[in-house]
Amino acid sequence: MTILRTHALRTQNLRTHAQRTHASRTAAALSLIPLLLLPGCNNTGKAAATPANFTIGINNHYLDHPECLLTDTRFPFETGDAATTKQMDTLVKNLLLEKSVETSIHVSRYTVAPAGTRYAPRFCYGHREVTSINSFTPVAVSNGFKETTITYSYTMKEVPVWAESHDVQAAFPAMARATTSQATDTITLAQSPVGWQVPD
Repeated sequence: MTILRTHALRTQNLRTHAQRTHASRTAAALSLIPLLLLPGCNNTGKAAATPANFTIGINNHYLDHPECLLTDTRFPFETGDAATTKQMDTLVKNLLLEKSVETSIHVSRYTVAPAGTRYAPRFCYGHREVTSINSFTPVAVSNGFKETTITYSYTMKEVPVWAESHDVQAAFPAMARATTSQATDTITLAQSPVGWQVPD
C-alpha cells in the first residue's frame, strides 16, 4: 500500500507541475499579444499605407529638396540670351546679383551680391508641404520594395521675400504658380521600417 500511495502522490505531483507549466506558458503567450500590436511589429504605425504616413514621408523628402530657380548655373555667369538676361536682371533689381555689361560683345556678366550669398547659386525659394493626399495606387512590390504612387496637393513654405516680388514672379512663371497657389503632383514612395520614403 505504501508503494501504491507513493506512486499516486508522484503522479499527482507531476500533473500539478504540468498544469502549472502550461498555465505559465499560456500567461507568457498572452503577455506578448500587446507587443504584437505595437507600431512597427506589423503593418501598422509608420509603415502603414495611410494618408497621414504618406504626408510625413513626402514632407520629409521635400525638406531636403527645396524648389530652386537655377539648377546648374555657376557664378560669375555670362549670357547674351535676351530671355535669360531679362530673368537675371530681376534678381539684380532685388539686390541678389550684381551686373556688368560687355557692350562690345553684347554679353551680361552676373556675380552674387552680398544679399544673395545665402541663396546662391541655386536661388531656392521654398519647399513643398502637403495639404492633402488625393489618391494612391495599391501597394505593390517593385525593385524589392513595397511601393505606391501618390497624387497629392501642396503649397510652398518658407518662401523668401524676393520670390514674392512681382517682377521676379513675372520673369519666372513656374515659380509664381508654385508660390501663389495650391498645386498637384505625383510621387512614388517605398515602404521601410522607419516609414515611407522616396526611393533613391
